[in-house]
Amino acid sequence: MLKTWFNIPLWQRVIGALILGVIVGRLWGPDATSIKIIGDVFIAFIKMLVVPLIFFSLVAGVASIGDLRKLGSVGWRALLLFVVSGQLAVWLGLALGTFVAPGAGVDTSAIQMGAVPEPNETTFNDMILGMIPQSPVQVMADVNVLPLIVFSLLIGIGILMAKEDGEPVLKIFESGSVVMQKVTMIVMELTPFGVFALMAWVAGTLGFDALQALGTLVFLNYLGCFLIIGLIYGSMIKFIARLPVIDFFRGIVDAMAVSYSTASSNATLPVTLRCAERNLGISNSVASFVISLGATINMNGTAMYLGLATLFGAQIFGVDLSWGDYLLISILGTLGAVGAAGIPGAGLIMMALVFGAVGVPLETIAFVAGVDRIMDMMRTTTNVSGDAAVATTVAALTNEIDRAEMISADDV
Repeated sequence: MLKTWFNIPLWQRVIGALILGVIVGRLWGPDATSIKIIGDVFIAFIKMLVVPLIFFSLVAGVASIGDLRKLGSVGWRALLLFVVSGQLAVWLGLALGTFVAPGAGVDTSAIQMGAVPEPNETTFNDMILGMIPQSPVQVMADVNVLPLIVFSLLIGIGILMAKEDGEPVLKIFESGSVVMQKVTMIVMELTPFGVFALMAWVAGTLGFDALQALGTLVFLNYLGCFLIIGLIYGSMIKFIARLPVIDFFRGIVDAMAVSYSTASSNATLPVTLRCAERNLGISNSVASFVISLGATINMNGTAMYLGLATLFGAQIFGVDLSWGDYLLISILGTLGAVGAAGIPGAGLIMMALVFGAVGVPLETIAFVAGVDRIMDMMRTTTNVSGDAAVATTVAALTNEIDRAEMISADDV
């Protein structure tokens, strides 16, 4: 029986649990709260992963550059495009969440939740000082993510500067990153059970309004991802790389299909590399460097979603956010996406770091966990498409692309 269960793809088990949870919740009513503990256990495991996953993934990601000299004509262009596109993506998510307000109007009076964190009232100077990790151990214990990210980046840069002497430490972090991804996959196997319990709780306690709000969130997630792929990536290819947009998307269609079905940037990496070299005509050196780095730190779909989901939670629980909070969300959304592992469910884990920073209750995670897998598939497609778009643009700017091969690839 267990063999049959694990033979079913995880995403199918999650969607089945989602449907069953809604049915059970509607039939059971408010008493469905009694099984919410199963979902709470799932969320607790997610919170457990935040600090070690960010720490190991970020250090290994920065150190994977291999040599600071690589941050030359290829490296700095790739990093600049990663950062700019990430910022555009997270602000797109904030815009969609602000103007559509998917969480507005949901009555949460029937549920019991933890204390709502105090709204963030720190000044800009306090924010800058708060980024400096005076005690890295305390930062990790308090899950104070922004200084943790700064500390992780510094460790990664230090490993690069140490060169051969830093290789033993690099192997530790690379192994740690792999181990944490495996642990995350173990936790993700609990997703169907957590989703069933949480959706039964939402449907039984909050009723149709909550389900409608979740449906709107899913729609906005897909809309945001389509806008990123069509507008941001399309503009990058057409106006910066000066290449045919249709030929670009035709060249990466295999990678997009695999990424949507697996919801994993890492699992799609070999296919993305093959598409970049064979269909887009990108040189092996640029493709392997940019796409491998992008699979670790370029998560525009996740960045957009973190901005959107934060506003969704703020609207549900009546948390007022200032422009300073919006700025903090944009920073943490981009950096949180950098720290997200390229595996299914990673975006769900990163929510905790953004929510806590701006006073959005972590109960929001319980709301969105049920439909996260459906959204994660499209976010991953966006992330993978972004890796290919940046690699193509950088290759075009550095003359490391065979333009004729890209344009004629569809005829082969």
